[in-house]
Amino acid sequence: MVGTFPGFLQTLESYGLLDALLPFLLIFTIIFAILQKTKFLGEEKKNFNVVIAMVIALIVVLPHVTNTYPPDGDVVDIINRAIPNISIIIIAIVMLLVLVGIWGTEVNWAGSSLSGFIALASFIGIIYVFGVAAGWFQTRWFRWLGDSDTQAAVLIILVFGVLIWYITKEPGKAEKAGALSGFAGAFKDFFKK
Repeated sequence: MVGTFPGFLQTLESYGLLDALLPFLLIFTIIFAILQKTKFLGEEKKNFNVVIAMVIALIVVLPHVTNTYPPDGDVVDIINRAIPNISIIIIAIVMLLVLVGIWGTEVNWAGSSLSGFIALASFIGIIYVFGVAAGWFQTRWFRWLGDSDTQAAVLIILVFGVLIWYITKEPGKAEKAGALSGFAGAFKDFFKK
């Protein structure tokens, strides 16, 4: 197992990668970037910014390594628990932007702009995909979403609903804003520059 990549990561973990090095680098980088951007100590004070960022990062990481933080107050443990959840949110946002970007900001179909509805459908789809992966829908109320027959029925109803809307819509009234189209328009405007 030592010659594999997971074995290599386990070796790094045994040397304190997750407990000391990564939190130190994260805190150091964030503090240094803030000091550089704000120019708190003045112009061209990079050496002072490095020292201050290093001291702050060490002040946070050293009590974790020496076990001197109070129970449930260990900053490094809090960071190690929070960062994976934050990364899931960031990945979900990027996936939403990718889906919206695939369809473009201005999708014209049958004389009306569908980009708001596509952005809303993409948002719901991302929530559903990540929710299923996280096991959010295992409760009694959402168990029906995992059934393939129910998914097919919902898809058929949606397709027929769009077809009926397309056939029965009156020309010239496509821009009339109802409650749902107003919400979808606001959702679309959120993704515009």
